Amino acid sequence: MKNVLSPTAKKRLDGVTVTIFTLAILIIFLSPFAFMIFTSLKTQDQISIVGAPIYPAAPPKIEYNGQDLEVFIVPLPDGTTKELAMLKKGQKESIFIDPENTAAGEIIWTGSWRNLDRPWKFSPTYSNYQEAWEAINYPRLLWNTLQYAIWTEIGVLISCTLVAFGFARFRFPGRDFLFVILISTIFLPAFVTVIPTYTFFTKIGWVGTWLPLIVPSFFANAYDVFLLRQYFMTLPRELDEAAMIDGASPLRVLWSVIIPQSYPALMAVTVFHIVFAWNDYFGPLIYLSTNRDNWPISVALSTFNGIYGQRPQLIQAGALMAMLLPLLLFVVAQRFFVQGIVVTGVEK
Repeated sequence: MKNVLSPTAKKRLDGVTVTIFTLAILIIFLSPFAFMIFTSLKTQDQISIVGAPIYPAAPPKIEYNGQDLEVFIVPLPDGTTKELAMLKKGQKESIFIDPENTAAGEIIWTGSWRNLDRPWKFSPTYSNYQEAWEAINYPRLLWNTLQYAIWTEIGVLISCTLVAFGFARFRFPGRDFLFVILISTIFLPAFVTVIPTYTFFTKIGWVGTWLPLIVPSFFANAYDVFLLRQYFMTLPRELDEAAMIDGASPLRVLWSVIIPQSYPALMAVTVFHIVFAWNDYFGPLIYLSTNRDNWPISVALSTFNGIYGQRPQLIQAGALMAMLLPLLLFVVAQRFFVQGIVVTGVEK
C-alpha cells in the first residue's frame, strides 16, 4: 500500500526543504564574511600556528619556574588522554609535567610531540580594531568619505529627480530618442572618458580638490534616472491633473505630489549611490592623489593594506570598520529599498 502524504504534510515538507536549502546558500554566501571577522580578532601568532581553528583561539599556557609552557593533549599508557605542559621537546622523547600536580615531577613521553593535538580556548583580540583605527586615522577618513557620499548624494537626488520627472511626465519632440541616448551612456566604458575629463579638470585647476568628484553628480546619471522614471510612470497622471486644476505648477506637482509618493524609489537611489560613493576608488585616486588629507577610506585602505600586508588581522579589521556604515544603512532602509526596486520593474 502506497504511503501518500496529505496536502498539508507535503506543503510542510516543501517548506522545510526550501528553508534548509536557503540556509545552506546563506551559510555559503556568508562564510567569507565570517572568516573576515574571525581573522580580524586574531593575533599574528594565532594566524601562524599550524592546525589552529578558524575562530580566534590560542593554546593555553602555564607558568612554571619562570617559563611559559605550552599545553598539549597527551595520550597515556592506560589509553586515556590528559592535558600536560611540555617542559622539554625531543625528537623521540619529550618531557611533560602535569599542570594540576606540578609536584608529581616530570613525565617522560615517547613519541613525536608534533603529532599531538592542542587544547584551544576562545581568545579574541579586540585591540586590533583600536590599532587599525589609530594607524589609518579613521575619524578623518570617515569624515572625508561622509562628505563625498553626502554631497554627491544631494546632487544625484536633485538632478536625477528633475530629469526623470521630465521624461516621465512631459511630452516633447524627440523625448524617446533622447531617453535612448541617455540610457546608451550606461554602456560607455568609464575609462574612455578618463583622459579628456582629467585634462579638462586640470586646465581649470580642480585636480587635488573634491570638485571633479562632486560637481558631475549634479548633472544626473542614466542609471538613477531610469530607476526614478520607471517609478514615476507607475503613479497615476490623474493626481497631476488634479493638482494642476488647483493651480499647481509642474515643480509644485513634483514637490507635493510625486516626491511624497516616491520615497521607496528615492531610498533605493540613496542606498545605491552611498554604497557606490563609499566604495569608489578610481575617481578619488585620480583626482585626490596629490592631496592626502582629502583621501576617502577606499584610497587610504589600499595604501594601508600595502603597508601592513604582513598583518592580515589589521587589514581585515580596517575593512570591517569601513563597511560598517553602509551595512547599517542597508539594514535600516531595507524595507524601502526592496520596495523601490520591485515597484520600478512593474508596468503601470
